[in-house]
Formats: sequence, structure tokens, C-alpha cells
Amino acid sequence: MKITVVGSGHVGATAAQRIAEKHLANEVILVDIIEGIPQGKALDMWESAPVEGFDVKVIGSNSYDETRDSGLVVITAGLARKPGMSRDDLMATNAKIVKDVTEKIVNLSPRTKIIMVTNPLDVMTYVAYKVSGFEPHRVFGMAGILDTARYRTFISMELGCSVRDIQALVLGGHGDDMVPLPRYTMVGGIPLTELLTQDRIDAIVDRTKNGGAEIVKYLKVGSAYYAPSAAVTEMAEAVVHDSKRILPCAAWLTGQYGLKDVYVGVPVKLGKNGVEHVFDIKLSDKERSMLHESAGHVKESIGKLKL
Repeated sequence: MKITVVGSGHVGATAAQRIAEKHLANEVILVDIIEGIPQGKALDMWESAPVEGFDVKVIGSNSYDETRDSGLVVITAGLARKPGMSRDDLMATNAKIVKDVTEKIVNLSPRTKIIMVTNPLDVMTYVAYKVSGFEPHRVFGMAGILDTARYRTFISMELGCSVRDIQALVLGGHGDDMVPLPRYTMVGGIPLTELLTQDRIDAIVDRTKNGGAEIVKYLKVGSAYYAPSAAVTEMAEAVVHDSKRILPCAAWLTGQYGLKDVYVGVPVKLGKNGVEHVFDIKLSDKERSMLHESAGHVKESIGKLKL
């Protein structure tokens, strides 16, 4: 398989490196509009192959010609958040970028699948879906895994336990109104509610919702990329190996949770065909209301688009 990563910034370049190191493709194509940057980063990655032990070609390009017949495309291109900027502030500019990228990708790889990373995530996934004309199961977004990873990390910090023993779920749009679900959170099989008081759980949920902004505040320039690139690589691995992973991703809803015609984070089965099933789990009235509110904000943003 050939995998293309569009955007050679921190997220895109780190994702390309992780994909190559995991041998998920024969070729990894790194595309960017800035001359020399994708070529230099790709060559640097390829020169790490003898040390890391991967036989994957990593090619950088300013042209989309190299991407022809890609089996999977990861879109990270777009402006990154700056301190004080919300994901929605990025919408108009990044919608134009994602539209252009999607048109070029689809022209050369009509059978590919698209993983969206660009923010605002759920809205940009919708842009790629509408512009591509693909079936919705072939276009999906990364955020749920990232949000859940942050949630699990903060729980691990609080309890002083291994992240590997924490199973959790975060639903909703990738933004300040995401919906972590403590009721579905287990630590070594023990419900989180048995291990932490409600006020500590609430504090962790709040920190999760602001996880991206916290990193932006520290960095001053740029945003998170280690965790986002790890999350998108986990998705790519599930597709390439057809491993049927159950992961939270931004998926197109057709009535699940009482929601239609919107991309929002929900648990799905990921395999060679992309999103192979959307799980419609039982939610409390409060959880369902929060999910609907989150999806409503995504729909409101979609309504402002001019495609």
C-alpha cells in the first residue's frame, strides 16, 4: 500500500515517520506546498531507516503526482491554533485548504480512504466527505482517539497507575464540548467512579476538554503533535491490517444516537473498508443531551460553510 500524508508540519511529519516505522506501507508520500520542506523531512526520515530497521520509501513532494493510487490519505494540512484561538476560528481558512487538497487527492486516488486531522476536525471531515463524493465510511476523522488518550493520561496521573490498564471513551465533537464518559471508564476492570470522587472526575473531564489548549498555551507557537500523530497512526494501522479495532472516531451518523447527517465522535469498528460499523451505545439522558449539544455545534458550523 501507498500512504500519503498531506501537510509536512509537526503532525504530518511525525505521523509519516510513525507510519514508516510501523511498516504500514511500501511507500509513504509526504506532500506540502512549501518547496523543500517535504523533500528534506522525507529524506531525513528515510535516512533513519537503517537505524530503525524499516524498508519503506519515504518521498517528499510539492506535487500530488507522487500520490497516485494511494490506499490511504491522511490530511493534516491547514493552519494550527495559536494561543487564545478556538478550533472554530480556523474554519473558513482551513475549509478552503481541505477542499483543494481533497479535490487533488480524489482525482489521482479515487479508491482511497481519507483520515482527517485538520481542525476544526468534525467540520473538516464533512468538507472532505462532500467534496470527495465518497461513501461516508471512506472518510473519517481522528479526534476521538486523541481525546480519549488525553483522558486516560490524566486518569493515570491522578491514580499513579499504568495507562495500559485504563479503558475509556470520549464522544462528541473535537472541541470544548466533547463528552468524556466516566460511566464507561474502567481501570483494570474497576469502574472509575469506585476509585475517584466526583469532584476529581469532574476536574479530569474539564482538563480533557481543554487538553489541546493547555499544550498550545505552553508552546506559545504551534500545537500538539506527538499525541495526534500517534492517534492517526493507530487508525491507519487498523485500516491497513484490517484489524477491526473498536475506536472512537469522527464518523457520519445516519440516525444513531438520534443524530443524522453530521460527523461526530462515536465508537466505531475500523477495518480495511474504513468505518465498518457505528456502535450506538446506551447513554443516560444527560450524556445524550451533551452529545446532541456537541453535534449541534458541529451542524451549526457546517451551516456556515461555503463550499
